[in-house]
Amino acid sequence: MPLYLDRHFIEHITREGIADAHEKDLVIQDKYGVKFLTYWIDEARCTTFCLVEAPDKEAIRKSHAEAHGAVPSEIIEVESSKVEAFLGRINDPVMIEAGVAWGRVPIDSGFRVIMFTDLKDSTSMTTQLGDKKSLHLLHIHNAFTRNALRDHEGREVKHLGDGIMASFASMAQAVACAITIQKAFATYNDGHPEAPLHLRIGLNAGEPVQEDDDLFGATVQLAARLCAHAEADQILVAQSVVDNYSGDASVFSDAGQITLKGFVQPVPVYRVKWEQT
Repeated sequence: MPLYLDRHFIEHITREGIADAHEKDLVIQDKYGVKFLTYWIDEARCTTFCLVEAPDKEAIRKSHAEAHGAVPSEIIEVESSKVEAFLGRINDPVMIEAGVAWGRVPIDSGFRVIMFTDLKDSTSMTTQLGDKKSLHLLHIHNAFTRNALRDHEGREVKHLGDGIMASFASMAQAVACAITIQKAFATYNDGHPEAPLHLRIGLNAGEPVQEDDDLFGATVQLAARLCAHAEADQILVAQSVVDNYSGDASVFSDAGQITLKGFVQPVPVYRVKWEQT
């Protein structure tokens, strides 16, 4: 059965209210042949997202309408592996402590930071150093990046050959992870001046369901474009990262606006200050 992720806009949204609506969905689901797997709630943005197995989109709309009247504004078809990679789960979180009320079970917002890394000049590196040596250097990139992801609660979404796409629930952790990765490469280069490795990183943040019928579609596209635009040893981030960052904003420096492929308007861009001291 197809898998869908839907988005609801609800004013004055509360965790308790959405938990109650989810329970009502579960009661009515068999009537329409659907299965509500889990949900995410973003109180700050007045949005909630439901993950549903259903024969079609209309069955989801009808079941929501009868259960509580909150009909989704968008519904996109998704793959379970991608949902789990980006969002971390495809089922309701397990209650660890007995007696915990349903509405108090930790449910995150679904808002994610997407990070792309790219090992600069990896193609020419293969030509100059040969397949064996260049593969060894790619393994070093993988190790540095994956170690940082593990330490900063990041999830690897996809390996891209000469880079990695990752997802973070925490803005602060995403920025810290990017800095950790660049510092690891800088330390490595200090000890290996004969064959240094230079990385580019791009970050953007957004909601899982947008208006392009693709999971994190525009968010992923902009993060990838920023990574491709970055210079060696640079971290570029979008306005959404700066706006939602709760740490010291002085870590960002304004890089102006740039025109990127696939985007009609110029995009504000910021550099992350990370240089070794």
